[in-house]
Amino acid sequence: MTKASEARITLDGSYVTDAGETLGAGDYVARLDDGKVALTGDAPDIQARRGESLRLSPADFDASRVTVHDVTIGIDFHWQRKEAQQFQGALLIKPSDDGLTIINELPLEAYLISVISSEMSAACPPESLRAHAVVSRGWLLAQLAQAGKPSSGLGVDDQTGAAQSHDAAGRTAGAPLEIIRWYGRENHSDFDVCADDHCQRYQGISKAFSPEAFSAVRDTRGKAMVWGDEVCDTRYSKSCGGMTEVYRAGWEDRDVPYLAVLYDGADDISGFAMPLTDEANAEAWIRNAPPAFCNTQSKELLARILPGFDQETSDFYRWRVRYTAYELRQIIESRLSVDVGRIQSLEAIERGQSGRIIRLKVTGDRQTLVIGKELEIRRALSRSHLYSSAIVIEMEAGADDFPQAFTLIGAGWGHGVGLCQIGAAVMADRGYAHDEILTHYFPGARLQQLY
Repeated sequence: MTKASEARITLDGSYVTDAGETLGAGDYVARLDDGKVALTGDAPDIQARRGESLRLSPADFDASRVTVHDVTIGIDFHWQRKEAQQFQGALLIKPSDDGLTIINELPLEAYLISVISSEMSAACPPESLRAHAVVSRGWLLAQLAQAGKPSSGLGVDDQTGAAQSHDAAGRTAGAPLEIIRWYGRENHSDFDVCADDHCQRYQGISKAFSPEAFSAVRDTRGKAMVWGDEVCDTRYSKSCGGMTEVYRAGWEDRDVPYLAVLYDGADDISGFAMPLTDEANAEAWIRNAPPAFCNTQSKELLARILPGFDQETSDFYRWRVRYTAYELRQIIESRLSVDVGRIQSLEAIERGQSGRIIRLKVTGDRQTLVIGKELEIRRALSRSHLYSSAIVIEMEAGADDFPQAFTLIGAGWGHGVGLCQIGAAVMADRGYAHDEILTHYFPGARLQQLY
């Protein structure tokens, strides 16, 4: 948690502060008090010195639990909500200029048990959980190895204020305003990774109810995918929509050989023309529902695969969203602080290998705007996040020369790079082993025991 005005916590078991004070089980509230962390509760008040943090370490790692109340999950996504989460390990409470930062410290392997139970249901097919344990471990190790190196991007015409500032800065009159962004993890300066979808879902031990989740982490302990001498940056998304995407579609312009485009299935798709970078090919692919591992309608299997709140999203493989033209104009303005005026057209000017749009042109009667990359497009076209940028755009004619509405027909859920979580679970349900799943989604990489 960051920027918290206060944090309500419940201790189950004994905890010890860095000053050697013991806190018993009970309810506590942490607040920021004149630059200091003040913790009040059932025990006498404990107050950290100015500028110091307060760390609560469990007297017994296995037996002690700490619950943090009102944790926001799914930040800015359509499933955003608050919930109480229970954790093992230490709790670090740090003051900052804009509130409290609450950090959970624990061993990597214990962290993974929660991740695979938070990203997917702990009732997933066991081989899927094993594959996810390897992928989540590798992703984390790769991020830690890159700590301190920039991994977010701002395009040369990235707008940081009002659109007029770009004209003043010398942007060619009448040229489109370009907002090209991608998002990395270097904004996490006080901790290794966040607990939400920006990094990996980590929702404590409350959801790690399945013995299979513990077994998956134990059985793959220390294993990760490697390419040459480096741990692979094993990214993943919920549903690729039938075709995985390449790294550069979502992040900086470089090729990552094991994050390549591949068909997510075992069937014949010769009836669909490739590549999906071609507009006509992408449209035919998205408007249909090609066979793929992640193209499953089995409610029984999805109930085993997806956490409860993810099951609210039932149309992840192919879906559609309709906006009035005025509604879409308002969304774009609220998300990007740019008023394009009455929208005349939406146009894909560059697609990735999966058919995802990575540069979108929005033409209005006040401003022409080019948006990229895929996540920024998803942010710009939704009040939360569009499921995917693999979309076909339909315009409904209005009474004048302007469209009255836009329908977005979409494919997949997420960026589509690397492992497809639903596809991997379907593969496991069909009898594929976790190493087969991993080599399918990360071609050319190999599974290695690191420790």
